[in-house]
Formats: sequence, structure tokens, C-alpha cells
Amino acid sequence: MIIMHLLKIPLKNQKIKRGYILKSGRIDAIFLLSVILLSLFGTVMVFSAGQAYAYARYGDGYYFVKKQIIWLLLGFAVMHLASRIDIDLYKKYTPHLYVFTLLLLILVLVVGFVGNGAQRWISIGPLTIQPSEIAKLSLVMMLARYFSDYEGKATEKKSGRVALIYGTLIPSLIMLIPIILVMLQKHLSCIIILGAIGLILIFTAGVNPKYISIFCAFCVAAVTYLALFTDYTKDRITVWQNPEAYKLTGGWQTLQGLMAIGSGGIFGVGLGKSILKHCYVSEPANDMIFAILCEELGFVGAAVAMLLFGFLIYRGTLVAIRSSDTYTRLVALGICIKMGVQVLLNIAVVTNTIPNTGISLPFFSYGGSSLVMLFFEMGVILSISRKSSVTK
Repeated sequence: MIIMHLLKIPLKNQKIKRGYILKSGRIDAIFLLSVILLSLFGTVMVFSAGQAYAYARYGDGYYFVKKQIIWLLLGFAVMHLASRIDIDLYKKYTPHLYVFTLLLLILVLVVGFVGNGAQRWISIGPLTIQPSEIAKLSLVMMLARYFSDYEGKATEKKSGRVALIYGTLIPSLIMLIPIILVMLQKHLSCIIILGAIGLILIFTAGVNPKYISIFCAFCVAAVTYLALFTDYTKDRITVWQNPEAYKLTGGWQTLQGLMAIGSGGIFGVGLGKSILKHCYVSEPANDMIFAILCEELGFVGAAVAMLLFGFLIYRGTLVAIRSSDTYTRLVALGICIKMGVQVLLNIAVVTNTIPNTGISLPFFSYGGSSLVMLFFEMGVILSISRKSSVTK
């Protein structure tokens, strides 16, 4: 019902209250269809990959999928609402969201609870929130708002000093604050995503490339520090280099994931017929769900999933390219960057291309608040698409 309502057009140009407008014009229905296909595909895989683990742990093979469907329905409702909010309202309250996110990142260091060796979550009643997920969208919107307001000075060609300050130093400071707070949470994958978002958005905004090297140097220094001087990251790099030597400790998940991928072959063993999901692969319905997908659906299934992700990112980028102003263009592009980098990191971790960083696969990994946040981001792109010239 929500999906049909999203597609209902044309809308009456009706102002409900200041800053909240139902705009005429269609959303990008092709983008929406891509979101629906990925979310349905992901839900099927959550059921298949998590059934055995859910039964072993909770005595109910449907435990994960039942909760995932509830979050999915809530996510569609949030996406529907987000798509109806005028993008100008997002722009107006972007600084407030940024400050609120920083407060959450500080709060999680004080009252957050520890899971898997890292303190990244806050419990609010029955809800568990990971502020670093909000930080990704917050950074996208804040940089978009900044370059929208100071685009002329950031891309100044006559004065290198002005371009350096407004094009690199201030945007780097905007990124530096949440990155440092996330570093304290030992969340390397989020640092990489925040860095990628910042680097690409600065470049896309038209800043002189030579000034971007300053930010690149900072990113390299931050990652090097984590890799060489923190036990948490050093241990993961050690396991990554030789997982066979740590098969009963840190290398178990990696080795079982690789075995699952190799067992799938071209066409897989069949949906629901995975062997490794029976408590061999850790987190089969979460971080390692791509390994079970490969085992059950093979190379073909994995390729279909990646093509769907690629098409969704392409369509979102098309919305960005044809957006009417700097803020909407950078917001849509930033969300696509965030999703693309997260997909690549998850697959790289599962295939042991990079050390294990603990990162979920969008639309596929079991989760609550992170899934709803993802749908909110999709709703923002849909809101932007109403003002773009994308052919429906």
C-alpha cells in the first residue's frame, strides 16, 4: 500500500506547513523499483541464511526474518515520509543534524555498550542505535550544505589562500570531528567510508585537486595509525595475512566464509541448501550473508546482486547529475558513494581481500536501525528526484 502510494502521481501542489510540501511531479520510479527488488532479495537471503542459526540460538528458525520484515515495513514507511519532505527542509536543518550526530557520537563513548570488542551502540528502550550510521548521512548533508553556501570561495581560482581555506581546510575540519570520534569507537570501516565520502564530495564540488592531497595525507595518516598503533586493528591485520594460523580464533569466520563461497561454484547448491550456515559461518544473516548467498546461488546469484547494486547506484547518480542545485546534487551523490563503498567493503571483507572490519551489506544484512536509516536515505534521493529532470 505504501509502495503504491509512493508511485501515485501527479501530486497536488499542496503546502501543509512551512517547509513541508507535497510537491507535484513524479519520484524516480525506476530507482524505487531497484530499492524494492534489492530489499526483497535481501529479505529472502536473511531467511535462508539465518534460519539454522536462529533455530539454534532462539529455538525459532523464523526469528530473524520475522523481525527483518517488521523493520522492512517500517523502512518503507520512513522512505515514504522522507520522499514527501521538501529537500529545502533537509537543507535548512542540516547543521542541526550534524551537531546532533556529534553529540550522539560523544554520548556513545560515555554510556554506549560494548559488542564484539567495540563500544559503538546506544540503547534507547527496546531500540539499539549505532550513531556512526547516522554520521555517514550527516556528513554527506553537512558537506553538501557547506559547498552550497561557499561554493564560490571553495573553488576560487584567483586566490590560492582563499581556495585552500574554504575548499580544503574547513571541509576537512567538518570531516575531522566525526572521524576522530569514530576512531575512538575502533570502527575502521566507518572511518574509510567517511573518508571516501569527504574526498569524493570535495573533488566533485570543484575544489582544486592539489588541495585535496592535504585531506588524502590525513586519511593515510589516520589509517596508518590505526593499523600500526592499536592492538584491535593490528590483531585483525595479523589474522588477515594468515587466517589458517588462527583458524580457531580470529581466522575461523574468514576461512568458513571462503569455503562457503568456493562451495557455490557457478550456480550454487540451491536456495536454502547451504551447509556452512549451520553454525559454521559466524553471523550468517549479518556481516557474512554474502558468503551464504554465494554458496546457495553461486556466481550467478552474486552477480545478480552486484548488478542490482550497480544499477541502483547508477540511477541514484543520475538523479544527482540532473539535480537543480549544488546541495541536492552532492547529497544524492554522497548517499550513492556511501552505499557503493559499503558494498565493496563488505564483499572485500568476506573474500578476505581486506582485513575484517565488521561491516554490513546494505539491504541484505539483518538489522534494525541501520536498515531504517538506509531506507531514509533512499527516501531523500526520491525527494530530490522530484526536482530533477530524470526521465520517468
